Amino acid sequence: MRAEICSARRGVFSLALVLGAVWVAPAMAQLSSPMPGVPAGTGAGVHSPNSPFAPLKDRADVLPWSVLTTVKTKTEKNRLLPVFPADVQALNKKVQRIQGFMMPLEPGEKQKHFLISSVPLTCSFCVPGGPESMVEVKTKTPVKYSMEAVVVEGQFAVLNDDPYGLYYRITDAVAVK
Repeated sequence: MRAEICSARRGVFSLALVLGAVWVAPAMAQLSSPMPGVPAGTGAGVHSPNSPFAPLKDRADVLPWSVLTTVKTKTEKNRLLPVFPADVQALNKKVQRIQGFMMPLEPGEKQKHFLISSVPLTCSFCVPGGPESMVEVKTKTPVKYSMEAVVVEGQFAVLNDDPYGLYYRITDAVAVK
């Protein structure tokens, strides 16, 4: 029992550590609007042409990241909160498919709780983008970790005020080919 509690605490700590890093640099959370001095189409959450990993291939059967990244932010009581356009709000509580790169939250070959990102993780200490470029995934059955892009399908949630700073979550997810 004690080992299970320690494991659960490590998982929560890992999630808080990864997601907390998003809020360390508030400018990252506002990537949906151009940053001064950063050319459009570059920066965190945008696939680098210098990356050793191939970018995501366009698929008609998945929710495109270009829709999820249209979110804006507002400051309220020293916090950044998302402001979702109507087309993103309409995705809430509906089954969706998303493709991206796995960011494990715990060690292991198979993952049941992880983040999926629009760009590959090229540094184990760096967050590849802001919260608009990540989705928290909780699966029904474990998914084998892969450096290649994966596709998951499940109940999609648009998060207006998540304590970890997330904007999106998929639950009861299954891996899709």
